[in-house]
Amino acid sequence: MLIDDNPQIKSITPAQITKVFYPYVIAKTEAGSYVNINLSDQERHDPLFWESITNIAKAKLWIPIGEKFHQLLSYDWTYSAV
Repeated sequence: MLIDDNPQIKSITPAQITKVFYPYVIAKTEAGSYVNINLSDQERHDPLFWESITNIAKAKLWIPIGEKFHQLLSYDWTYSAV
């Protein structure tokens, strides 16, 4: 099955992190719009998270974010609910 055929990924959008400055993370979606990533309290207070997200931004990797709430996802486009 192609990834695009999976109905569970319709609420996931690819984005690139463009700016990282505490306590904000800004991403550019595949459609070209900029969104503020909504971070959890745990993410805001985790120094390893900030180091990791900075490295992701430098590498210009595409990451999955929730389309509706603009949150980072712990799974990717291949996620399947059981």
